[in-house]
Amino acid sequence: MQEELQRIRRETLERMAGIVSEAELNSVQQEVFGKNGRLTTILRTMGQLSKERRAAMGAAVNEVKKELEVRLSEIRAALKQKAQEQRFAREALDVTEAADFALPRGALHPMTQTYRTIRDALIGMGFSMFDGPEIELDDNNFTLLNLPLDHPARDMQDTFYINDKVLLRTHTSPCEIRALQTIKPPFRLIMPGRVFRVDEVDATHYPIFMQIEGFVVDRNLSLANLKGTLDSFIHAVFGKDIKTRLRPSYFPFTEPSAELDMSCTICGGKGCRVCKGTGWIELLGCGVTNPHEIMNCGYDPKEWTGIAFGIGVDRVTSLKYGISDIRIEYENDARFLKQF
Repeated sequence: MQEELQRIRRETLERMAGIVSEAELNSVQQEVFGKNGRLTTILRTMGQLSKERRAAMGAAVNEVKKELEVRLSEIRAALKQKAQEQRFAREALDVTEAADFALPRGALHPMTQTYRTIRDALIGMGFSMFDGPEIELDDNNFTLLNLPLDHPARDMQDTFYINDKVLLRTHTSPCEIRALQTIKPPFRLIMPGRVFRVDEVDATHYPIFMQIEGFVVDRNLSLANLKGTLDSFIHAVFGKDIKTRLRPSYFPFTEPSAELDMSCTICGGKGCRVCKGTGWIELLGCGVTNPHEIMNCGYDPKEWTGIAFGIGVDRVTSLKYGISDIRIEYENDARFLKQF
């Protein structure tokens, strides 16, 4: 029986040395350790031996069994490693290799294109970028902009309040307060960012939208400076043929205040469905900064004057590309975006 055990060990190790596949390994394992395997057969016949010989033979069988099992595990691990290396080799990609087909190209979102057009036009006019937080203090969003707690104009904007003193900004005008508190005038600033209002979603309203505010503080500014700045800006964005006009309006943080209209880009000012037959489209609000705002930030309104205007990026996008429903600009429908 000892001779048979050593023959099984020797022959199994010889066969293992030539194994090149998982199937061969499983075959050897079954032949040796299976229900009717050679080593299993020896274990079954050990009951015929005397107690002393059975103990010695059991120890010898266990030693051979352990040796063969260890070798099987080593071979299995080696085969698995080799298979993984072969798979990696098959799947390897040369990222520096030139593609033999045209890759699809993406494009900027139309609102991003519009934002960059507005930004670049203002930077070309000498403006610099200035940013502020979307979560803002009530004082910056309202009070210091000449809207105290009992001011009726607060009802013009439905506000997302976090607590009594903190809110989601309803416009980019709080950046004016932050600019006056941190930068010494004179300056010309662009203030872009998202704003938030409790609006019902429809074709012209959305609770989150993008604004860009222009803010200039200097000595002896007037409504004429504002009109000239806006004309240059509108021509840079929409073209030289666009006409503009100012209409009186009201904003607590500007005095005088105005709405700027531009000639309809669809009909050229002749009158159409988009401009409701008037030939004009309302574009933005603007005005000369209210002296109270200048004074609230520690400056003498007799020395320093401001002019400001705010424009909605989504509105300009709609006008530039003839988009009739503002919701389309925020839904990111691939069928819509691929047109740009």
